[in-house]
Amino acid sequence: MIKPPDYVSEIRPYIPGKPIEELERELDIKDSIKLASNENPLGPSPVALKAIVDNLISSNSSNSLNRYPDGSGYYIKRALSDKLSVREDEIILGNGSNELIDIAVRTFLEPGDEAVMAHPSFIVYPMAVQAIGGRPVQIPLKHYTHDLEAMADAVTSKTRMFFIANPNNPTGTINKRVEFDRLLNRLPDGILVVVDEAYYEYVADPEYADSMKHFRDGRDILILRTFSKIYGLAGLRIGYGIARQDIIFEMNKLRPPFNTNSLAQNAALWALKDEDHVRYSLEINEQGKGYLYRELDSLGLKYIPTEANFIYILLGQDNPPLPPLIKGGAGGLYNKLLRYGVIVRPVGSEEIRVTIGLPEENKRFIEALKKSLVISHSQ
Repeated sequence: MIKPPDYVSEIRPYIPGKPIEELERELDIKDSIKLASNENPLGPSPVALKAIVDNLISSNSSNSLNRYPDGSGYYIKRALSDKLSVREDEIILGNGSNELIDIAVRTFLEPGDEAVMAHPSFIVYPMAVQAIGGRPVQIPLKHYTHDLEAMADAVTSKTRMFFIANPNNPTGTINKRVEFDRLLNRLPDGILVVVDEAYYEYVADPEYADSMKHFRDGRDILILRTFSKIYGLAGLRIGYGIARQDIIFEMNKLRPPFNTNSLAQNAALWALKDEDHVRYSLEINEQGKGYLYRELDSLGLKYIPTEANFIYILLGQDNPPLPPLIKGGAGGLYNKLLRYGVIVRPVGSEEIRVTIGLPEENKRFIEALKKSLVISHSQ
């Protein structure tokens, strides 16, 4: 019987949730809401949606779905180049930024190499590193934020990559400019710093780290961004990376030839132009954040202030007035909320992550949360 290498066998695979329709059928519920994956609750820009429809019905043969997409992503890369003031050969497109993590790891790591990252953070980082026989070096968060000093202390002669999720997923925290600059000045040459900025459009803090400065200074840095979050195109899977031309050149050797589809490229192009939709998405997020903060405060629940479009809620001993808050911890609360048609993400044993939704979705989450807490206390 064929077997993979041990470092592959030992990977814990990402387990996606069931489709909403299947959960509703199994639990005999209707009109459930999904607040588990940090999607934009408004959906894509209407301009981008129109572009998708027009692309599908166009008589122009170059837009037909029987044709392969533009493997170079010419138009969307040109638009990104203009918007970000970078060269087109300093941009790489990916099937979501997830794919670019995998490509970067396969390009620059060998078996036995180390990659430093925080924990908890985005689950794909250790999976991608372990998949090539590398060693993920996971450093605990400090105050729910990347501890950049401790992460720098963990660098050894075997370190080849350094991951920073900024804002971090699942906590929504950021690393600020001063500490980020200190880190970049401390790291030795030959380490690729991967800065995952999937949620950067949501950040309001003026002290947010300026990764683009270090890119323009010629550092070994790869900045990852996506159209899946604020642009609302998660279902089309398109993201991009920014790095020096020589880094992009090497990554392109392992990038599949047609890794972003034609609909995604066209939708991203038009989504990028619709700045009004981005502004409105930010407004809805800020309003929802304020509402959820007030409601969680009234319940005595602790949470981590966020710079993203989700909130990390603490359920265990960090809530001394209420222990044991939920029988079964995060999993128990997840199951209770599910019965009310509200889907969140359990993280660890005593935390949940909830996406900031539309006003009616946020209200429904709070109502379901209150009912779940009453049930829990009565058990």
